[in-house]
Amino acid sequence: MDNIDDIESVCRVCGYDDGEPRWENGCPNNDICSACGAEAGLNDYILEGVRGLRGYWVGQGAPWTDPTRKPEGWDLLRQMASIPPEWR
Repeated sequence: MDNIDDIESVCRVCGYDDGEPRWENGCPNNDICSACGAEAGLNDYILEGVRGLRGYWVGQGAPWTDPTRKPEGWDLLRQMASIPPEWR
């Protein structure tokens, strides 16, 4: 049986969590984040790369890759507070 701790649904780059697994048992599912556009396993496996992409995304005004998924009353800082500590 899988351990829930082996599933990551929060984007390591921007903190968005749509509830869908991005990483399971240490393996990426290649999901594209609706908020920042990071691809699990491509853009989020090295801390320096994660930080660089995050800085670029925020520097561009934090545009959503899929604006239709952007929650009403969205707050960038609240979302980024959800970034796992090891990926900050």
